[in-house]
Amino acid sequence: MTWTAERRRQQSEAIRQWQPWQHSTGPRTEQGKAKVARNAYKGGYWKQLRELAKWLADQRADLKLHNEVWHSDH
Repeated sequence: MTWTAERRRQQSEAIRQWQPWQHSTGPRTEQGKAKVARNAYKGGYWKQLRELAKWLADQRADLKLHNEVWHSDH
């Protein structure tokens, strides 16, 4: 769906009248506050899993190289 210039103007005006930024209160419950407190959290298990996957791929590549060298010698 593409908006015409007129439709964009109407939407812009509606948003200016509505002013959703004036109504935003953020989380209200302790559970909600705890959840949004983790929004910027980077790391944890995903980072460790990526590092492990990279290490395993490197090990696999090294093993393949050594295996090829060994087979070419014997």
